[in-house]
Amino acid sequence: MITPFHPDGSLDADGAQALAVHLVDRGCDALVLSGTTGESPTTSDAEKDALLRAVLEAVGDRARITAGVGSSDTRHSIELAQAAERAGAHGLLTVTPYYNRPGQEGIRRHLAAVADATALPVMLYDHPGRTGSRLDRETLLRLAEHPRITAVKDSTADLAACAHMMARTDLHYYSGIDELNLPLYALGAVGAVSTVANLAPGETRAVLRAHRDGDPAAALRLDRRLRPLVEAVMNLAPGTVTTKALLNHLGLPAGPVRLPLLDAEPALTAVLLEALTGALDDGTDPDQIQRSKGRSRV
Repeated sequence: MITPFHPDGSLDADGAQALAVHLVDRGCDALVLSGTTGESPTTSDAEKDALLRAVLEAVGDRARITAGVGSSDTRHSIELAQAAERAGAHGLLTVTPYYNRPGQEGIRRHLAAVADATALPVMLYDHPGRTGSRLDRETLLRLAEHPRITAVKDSTADLAACAHMMARTDLHYYSGIDELNLPLYALGAVGAVSTVANLAPGETRAVLRAHRDGDPAAALRLDRRLRPLVEAVMNLAPGTVTTKALLNHLGLPAGPVRLPLLDAEPALTAVLLEALTGALDDGTDPDQIQRSKGRSRV
């Protein structure tokens, strides 16, 4: 989930609650807070805590709420994990350390230390494109033995490696690349941690549901209809930028992005709106949604 901000850039906790309700009402059975899409690099620990508590209050009885606690500092990640547990999070998402790029044993110890720090289940986040390192097979096999490490959000785009790990462990795999939600699900993943679901939650869910229900042709058809939106949102600019541009147009809580990200220019927003119109399940014109809702909360 994106993190809504007020026009002055401060945290919009009320907007976060409204957006969380909107997403859960439209098909999301879980929300991940303070991930990269949620601008975790530029939100403070206090803001992460306030965001988590607000969303838990709004939908914590209807959806699983996972808190992002990743950092390059093991002590800081442990502090974030323990704060999330105190706030009532249902689980944790922790990415491999970035920028300092430790070796595999350092990565393993870092992730294991976070898992040791609370009683919450942990989803590992493997995204070498952002972190500069990835979890190799032996490291994952050892981490899979930890009783609280239960899942992986995979953004490696290595479907063969994912299939190998799903066959050898009980880890629950989630797609972390919207373009690969359906292929990874077909290989045995259990879901997706999706940026595009901020905009098309029902449509994103429908792809996986069709495959689960034994209709791969329908799943492929739905995936292809959604793909232009996925490619526009994920490739034309950072996903947070594109997602907030569209949410703002729809009158849903989003607000600006924080530096060093820059808000979308009007020309980019126009391209994104065209992609969104084609992806909406009922073909609704986004301009009609905006006119009907104004800037009201949903």
